[in-house]
Amino acid sequence: MSASTHQKIGSLAKRVTASKSRSFVTLGIGSEVFAVEVEFVREILGIREISLLPKAPDFVAGVIDVRGKTVPVVNLRLKLGLPTAEATEMTRILVLELDLEKGPVSVGLLADQVFEVAEIEEAEVEETPDVGVAWNSDYIRGISRLHGGFVILFDIKKLFGTSELASMSALA
Repeated sequence: MSASTHQKIGSLAKRVTASKSRSFVTLGIGSEVFAVEVEFVREILGIREISLLPKAPDFVAGVIDVRGKTVPVVNLRLKLGLPTAEATEMTRILVLELDLEKGPVSVGLLADQVFEVAEIEEAEVEETPDVGVAWNSDYIRGISRLHGGFVILFDIKKLFGTSELASMSALA
């Protein structure tokens, strides 16, 4: 398929540009649906014991063992400025692998639930309205529609700044 095609509408020719689609893992935090690009997700785990770490940032729930590797876990609720919630049987940990200058870093994201892998068209991603949201919107790349509702797309680079990732990798 070519990058663009021409489509006739009545007597007018309209240029239609083929849109790029990306895969996202959708997850729930409270009543909101968020998404993380699938390329960063290494695995999705059920809730397990998280070992607390003294002097860790408030949003770091602690660390878990993933096949012999220590992985810091970020409580997304706290990272977004929302109150904590009790873990349920739906609670999941998304293990992400992010690249830093000194190599890859694994980080777990604690989410209320994980829904699916969904395809989202880049052309359908809109800027996030900055009006009255209950969570910190600095980490948001955009918003799109999915299954008749909205999905909020994380900007992973903003969600975890380089210095923040470096300090979390030191915890592992």
